[in-house]
Amino acid sequence: MTTLVEIKVSYKPNRKSQTSVTSSFDAYNAFSSVWNENEISYRESFKVLFLNRANVILGFSTISEGGTTGTVVDAKMVFGIALKCAASAIILAHNHPSGVLKPSTADDRMTSKLVRAGELLDIPVLDHIILSDQGYYSYGDEGKI
Repeated sequence: MTTLVEIKVSYKPNRKSQTSVTSSFDAYNAFSSVWNENEISYRESFKVLFLNRANVILGFSTISEGGTTGTVVDAKMVFGIALKCAASAIILAHNHPSGVLKPSTADDRMTSKLVRAGELLDIPVLDHIILSDQGYYSYGDEGKI
């Protein structure tokens, strides 16, 4: 007889936090508050904000941490967490340790892939923010999402 493994999903929201995101600047501020300031110029990381229907932040997750020139982003990890917390939308972010805010071709491809996945799951990607110690770049503000 085969023994099946039960899969349990849990998520405990913090109802005390009512931070909402209405602009790229709000998203940048939210990500800045959770980014390790010592790491932003050292190693590339990828994080996601998960939002409810009113664009209130449910929480964030660090999806990956890489080296000085890149990090791997797995769409299954991003949307698995989004589904687990019943997110209605997400905002992506990663940093450029070089300080250069211009997105790379790889950044554009990855963003496009995650936007398409979000469309299939009805979890829209509202923006993708690139941060550095020099400021930020918003795909949304540039009309690229």
